[in-house]
Amino acid sequence: MNRSLNKETIELIEICLLAGKIMLQSGGETYRVEDTMARMATSLGMPNSHSYVTPTGIIFSTDGTEPAKLIRITDRTTDLQKVNMVNSISRALTSGSITVDEAYRKLRQVEAANHTYSLWLQIIAASVASGCFMIMFQGTWFDFLPSLVCGGIGFCTFLFMNRFVEVKFFSEFSASFIIGLLSFLFVTAELGHEADKIIIGSVMPLVPGLLITNAVRDLMAGHLVSGLSKGAEAFLTAFAIGTGIALVFTIF
Repeated sequence: MNRSLNKETIELIEICLLAGKIMLQSGGETYRVEDTMARMATSLGMPNSHSYVTPTGIIFSTDGTEPAKLIRITDRTTDLQKVNMVNSISRALTSGSITVDEAYRKLRQVEAANHTYSLWLQIIAASVASGCFMIMFQGTWFDFLPSLVCGGIGFCTFLFMNRFVEVKFFSEFSASFIIGLLSFLFVTAELGHEADKIIIGSVMPLVPGLLITNAVRDLMAGHLVSGLSKGAEAFLTAFAIGTGIALVFTIF
């Protein structure tokens, strides 16, 4: 072979990389991605494989002496169902329940699947969640409807800006600004009582909860680069939300 990978080995590497790519794009933790790839590689006859995973890329090598392969991750979202499906395929492959070809075909199906709910359903869910969070933060039922409206319109603004602006943090800033503005308008019009409770409940659907959780879990697992980068992304998201609200407070 002379340091060059044969066709069969390349196909096995592609399966491992595809599994890692799907998990990383769908919100999986870095340590979980590396562990899944390592288990799959071992079951495929590559027990000495090495992988290095960051939020923006995966480097994989069969044994450290062969040429490594790099795959870039540009789009990241939250789809934990895909993470669970890849885990199931990995377990089935490791136990020998499915063949390599079946695993590759299933992974391609998972990659092509779209489990995202419709935009209207997402907006409705964000609205209801905003009102419920407001009540959870000891708000009054009189502010439930304003929170529901502010949260829905704010999340709708977030989705709309995401379609036309590549900078993610600008979308969160715009959404939080709209939420703060509407909250003050509701209180000024005496349709709401406590602007702070309305704002807190309405911004909750924008809070990067998964990023914060993954950052902490990666840091605890010893993945310092991934943990710090995800933590920085979560901090910037929280900063954008806070800046939008602070701007409204400054205006009023």
